[in-house]
Amino acid sequence: MHIRSSANLKENYKQISELAHQKAEPIYITDNGEEDLVLMSVDAFEKRKAIIELKERLLIAEEQRLSGEPSIPLHIAKNRIKEKIDEKLQS
Repeated sequence: MHIRSSANLKENYKQISELAHQKAEPIYITDNGEEDLVLMSVDAFEKRKAIIELKERLLIAEEQRLSGEPSIPLHIAKNRIKEKIDEKLQS
């Protein structure tokens, strides 16, 4: 875990930005010794966001499976995913 003060952020923005990009981890910013903000690179943020969204979708699918909702065979699911990817690539 990386912790920096708000004063340090003001004085050393470039170095803190480089650290955020190198480590791809959150950097905690404190103000008067108290946690105040979390700073991270856009790439790291987008990756975390995508992981959270995927986990949410998997949780919904698992809840549907456990409740007995009808499912589709794997080969049909793969074909649907491939079609969606192909549509995105053609757009």
